[in-house]
Amino acid sequence: MTGLRVGLVGYGDAGRGIHARLLREVGHVVTDTVTRHPARIAAAREDWAGVRVHPDLDGLLGRARELDVVVVASPSGNHLEHTRAVLGAGLPVVVDKPLAVDALQARELVVTAERAGVPLTVFQNRRWDDEQRTLRGLLERGELGRVHRFERRWERWRPVPKDRWKENAVGEGGGLLLDLGSHLVDSAVQLFGPVRTVHAEIRNLTTPADDDVFLALVHAGGVISHLSASGLCGAPGPRTRVLGDQGAYLVTSFEGEPTPFEGLAAPAGHEGWLVQGTSLTAVPRPPGGHADFYRQVGRWVAAGAPAPVDPGDAVHVAEVLDA
Repeated sequence: MTGLRVGLVGYGDAGRGIHARLLREVGHVVTDTVTRHPARIAAAREDWAGVRVHPDLDGLLGRARELDVVVVASPSGNHLEHTRAVLGAGLPVVVDKPLAVDALQARELVVTAERAGVPLTVFQNRRWDDEQRTLRGLLERGELGRVHRFERRWERWRPVPKDRWKENAVGEGGGLLLDLGSHLVDSAVQLFGPVRTVHAEIRNLTTPADDDVFLALVHAGGVISHLSASGLCGAPGPRTRVLGDQGAYLVTSFEGEPTPFEGLAAPAGHEGWLVQGTSLTAVPRPPGGHADFYRQVGRWVAAGAPAPVDPGDAVHVAEVLDA
């Protein structure tokens, strides 16, 4: 399959650091991007020969006939406006999570796409995390038995916080609830189904937007999920712990973040441990990775394959975060 011609809205931490990197890995080409920041303009021109840099989305959409898909990687508070415009231009669109800042806006975008007949998907790349793929395999094989609790933590020690829109945009998409909570809730729902009840504890300790979040979810099937995200955690807990009546799955670290559990790092080629009391068995890591999302985008756009993420899932995630 020939690589897609991609318009990328935003060329910052998400646009350049995540999307552009994965797009290049699978052979897609960023032909157009939207940014006004001088350093980001220079970075885009360095990264992509002949890239067209536009100061606004209207400029990019003026070249719609030369694009196959648009990726919206702008701040979350702009997702509604930007995605509406791309859908109005009739272009398939990938929206970085969260799809929108609340369920009302997310639902509007899904309905707009359906009525216009324009493909829409959401970048929930954490479905392709090593631990998520490994855990799905364990569940499918029934190795944990009947699961009753799922725990996942995204805890960091950042006593001096970063100074970005994510830390400061109160009410406009900033904060850990929308940023990391979107990933955490999506992961839980993908594994254990729709959520029936929600308990939340949300605080802002060091930043204007929330930076300390705990969610307790009860899934329709009875599993309870405990999800946490924090920027002020001097002793991060184990990344993932899943409890079943035949054993548990334990992952102690995540993407090189500092952890007090370094002695429990799984051996090469493995992801976490199957635990039964004092018995620990390293679990082999299945093949795959985040780039698989954009491989599926290629098949979705070029051949009408299923979307890598059903946008309706993003609506349910937003409903949970709104609760």
